[in-house]
Amino acid sequence: MNTVDAKRVLETALICAPQPVSIRELRTLFDDALGSDTVKTLLLELQQDWALRGVELVQVATGWRFQSRPEMREYLDRLHPEKPPRYTRAALETLAIIAYRQPVTRGDIEDIRGVTVNSLIIKQLEDRGWVEVIGHRETVGRPALFATTRQFLDDLGLQSLDQLPTLEDPGVQASMFEALGASSEEGAQQQEPPLETAEEGGFTNDEGAPPDEAGAHDDDGTQVGTAGNEP
Repeated sequence: MNTVDAKRVLETALICAPQPVSIRELRTLFDDALGSDTVKTLLLELQQDWALRGVELVQVATGWRFQSRPEMREYLDRLHPEKPPRYTRAALETLAIIAYRQPVTRGDIEDIRGVTVNSLIIKQLEDRGWVEVIGHRETVGRPALFATTRQFLDDLGLQSLDQLPTLEDPGVQASMFEALGASSEEGAQQQEPPLETAEEGGFTNDEGAPPDEAGAHDDDGTQVGTAGNEP
């Protein structure tokens, strides 16, 4: 099979695929007659072929996929004007802490935010496929350790956690999490102010004071005592 035909096969498979496709899976299209390096080269050439179109070929955590370019969102939204589900500031802050500090326990999250984490927030993130339990910390109560999933990276359009913006740039973080909602079919739109960071890169509580000064409050604002205790 020549290069042109091989690229047509890859293009067709990726356009028709509902999820990102790995190079290993793409090799099965050719009965493994093409090596991984060859398939990767063809994908990069295909990526260039689509460089000036409204759709782009990108590599994410679980493989390769075609997706609309960000500047097309304004127009595509007109086809689906219904509002996507919203995620609260508490949920997005919790997700950000897990992403940047993983693996973390619920107590770790509470120490950073200075508020007690509502169990429904963790469940919401798990149900969305962005967070999962990867183990338990060997301490009293063996609390669950949370980490982000490959689906989280796919929805952000990233290949790895190394591509997350730095903690020192909260503006970029806010844009990233807005993009997270926009990139998924049921995406969330962040309606709250940008995530804030403390001097050491941690997140402040909802009142803006460091956790050790404000004490712990639940996500509804009710004071509950010292944060950081495991459930």
